[in-house]
Amino acid sequence: MKRSSRNRLTEHLIPQFPGDTLFECLARTVCRAGCLPRKELYEAWEVARRVRRRFRGGRVVDLACGHGLLAHILLLLDDSSSLALAVDRRIPEQAAKLAACMVESWPRLAGRVEFLQQDLEQVTLYRDDLVVSVHACGRLTDLVLERAMAVGARVAVLPCCHDLNADDLGGLQGWLDGPLAQDVIRAVRLRDNGYRVFTQQIPDDITPKNRLLLGESCI
Repeated sequence: MKRSSRNRLTEHLIPQFPGDTLFECLARTVCRAGCLPRKELYEAWEVARRVRRRFRGGRVVDLACGHGLLAHILLLLDDSSSLALAVDRRIPEQAAKLAACMVESWPRLAGRVEFLQQDLEQVTLYRDDLVVSVHACGRLTDLVLERAMAVGARVAVLPCCHDLNADDLGGLQGWLDGPLAQDVIRAVRLRDNGYRVFTQQIPDDITPKNRLLLGESCI
């Protein structure tokens, strides 16, 4: 199957995931919920795996969360995180259906993911949090980084929808294409604020906007 497809995963596709691996169990669960594009399943999975290899524990705060799949996967991959907040300005109606399917498959998730429908600026963050965001459009990615840096929290973002007219590209556009220059500036900003920076990529057959930026405060 094409991993970048925006077609919804439904119960008819459950036979495509017959195995016993955690990912295949997760995929079948998302198919039962019937509300997510295939692309979002693979994006959330690939980001969560890389984040958990680097950062363990802490409250998960998924900003611009959409249906909240990333928050659920991060708890599945590390039970030492007892709670996740899934925050968005508008929580999709079917987020509750996805959450119910996840709890049905993994009862230990019950009561551990809290959805908050509010502006990202209003969420109280703490230093021990793990702040994450997948494809928060344009300036929302910068807001996620700024909120995390303000408290020294660990952070991981997968940027998208770069607004090249609104941001300083640091003069790098002579060497780098605009979106890459913008992401380099974001990495430098993290480092200048006392963060250890890690740069990775998820597979580009899932999305061409595949640069994963992670940071951990050294201060």
